[in-house]
Amino acid sequence: MTGTSVAPRRQSRQAIRTRERRRGRVRLITAISASTVVLMAAAGGWLYYEFDGNIDSFGAEGLSKDRPAAGFGGQNVLVIGSDSRSGDNARMGGGGDDFGRSDTAFLLHVYGDQKHAVAVSIPRDSLVDIPSCRLPDGTWTAPQTGVMFNSAFSVGRTAKGNPACTQNTVEKLTGLRVDHTVVVDFVGFSKMTSAVGGVDVCLPNDVYQGDLNPNLGSKGRLIFPKGPRTVSGQEALDYVRLRHGIGDGSDIGRIKRQQAFVASLVKKVKGQGFSPTTLLPLADAATKSMTVDPGLDSARKLFSFAMSMKDIDLHDTKFVTLPWQYQGNRVAIVHPDADTLWDAIRNDRTIDGRNARGKQQDDKPPAPATAGPSPVSGSGISVAVLNGTATPGLAARAAEMLKGSGFTVTGTANSRSHQGSATAITYGPGQQDHARTVARLFPGAELRPSGTPGVTVTLGQAYAADPSPTGSAPSTPVPTAVPSQVAGTARSADDDVCSNLSYG
Repeated sequence: MTGTSVAPRRQSRQAIRTRERRRGRVRLITAISASTVVLMAAAGGWLYYEFDGNIDSFGAEGLSKDRPAAGFGGQNVLVIGSDSRSGDNARMGGGGDDFGRSDTAFLLHVYGDQKHAVAVSIPRDSLVDIPSCRLPDGTWTAPQTGVMFNSAFSVGRTAKGNPACTQNTVEKLTGLRVDHTVVVDFVGFSKMTSAVGGVDVCLPNDVYQGDLNPNLGSKGRLIFPKGPRTVSGQEALDYVRLRHGIGDGSDIGRIKRQQAFVASLVKKVKGQGFSPTTLLPLADAATKSMTVDPGLDSARKLFSFAMSMKDIDLHDTKFVTLPWQYQGNRVAIVHPDADTLWDAIRNDRTIDGRNARGKQQDDKPPAPATAGPSPVSGSGISVAVLNGTATPGLAARAAEMLKGSGFTVTGTANSRSHQGSATAITYGPGQQDHARTVARLFPGAELRPSGTPGVTVTLGQAYAADPSPTGSAPSTPVPTAVPSQVAGTARSADDDVCSNLSYG
């Protein structure tokens, strides 16, 4: 009996010790896991703290008080390349003034579905209207008309430039609300290319020192042989700044190569994956080089925005240039092609005309079939009316219709030339929205931008044949595609690095 009772007791003690060892291991694993989570959280917090200390931001007090309305669901980000020669940037770009300059800018539109994006380059020599901008002493400048686009960044002549003035100018130019603005300087750009291990580029021909520096006085040594290569640091900066010796030596040609460079950079980052190993060195370099608007003034905000673009396919990342033509040694923006491009972006239409607003917008229930058109209100809008037909009294008739909808008619007269079939509505700088409201009363009317202030309706034969307004929709439908000359020259981020590199 005694022998048989001892064995169960030993087995019981052994089972207890086994359970205690297991509990100990579980407690140890739990403790290690909890410690790991705490350490990771602490490390993440520390990294955010470190990156936050890197970021500079500009104040919102310089932004215009009269801004376009927000879009459907996409986001617009203005990216400005600053070539200030102040501080560490002097050794990257060589001497010159120490106030901020910008020769590179593009408006990045991330569509509402977060699966498409387009970057629209704005040539630095484009002749635009610059609205009133805030100076460092708090005063505001007088508006400027028909001046070079890149001069907006230099308003106030400060080392950091004037990104708020450039943002105001872009909003006035496009009619789009800029959600965020990011300025990247020489040093930061150089470090970012190094952080990703270099960027693949291509040269259409051999490039020499004299091409990079025309003041050299000689051809100099070969710095970029023709064909593909990988660049980083100072060499990457030289590549994107290179203008002479390729194509016609124009800024438009340089834009083509800059688009190819940014596309290649996007391709490199996505190819490496959105991992800490890839993103942390890039984030460190980027945050040290950026000046951002208040909406992106923390590492968490920047990372959140960056991650919102991780699902955009390379082929659906497009690069285009604002429609342009030479005007002497400057660049004129081509209308209505530019307006059509901005309208497509405003309505979240891709380069090939697809709706990319995303489910949040597409799933909205349609309006009831019985609902009539919303009434047209012309309150606060002044219009001049011209009769572009041979039908007498037409301008007076249209004026009465406009007055009935609340418009202020500043005058009526006969046009000096016949308009043709369609009614034309011309509008001055910053008055596109007013022109669109007027167009709702003139089905089929053509909207035409003008350098002359105000809105003018020139009546055509279509109005003479049927002067009854519908008020049902704007005269121009939601665009289904951007102009073919824009779409035909678009670059995708997955294009061959050696294709479509220069203009001229």
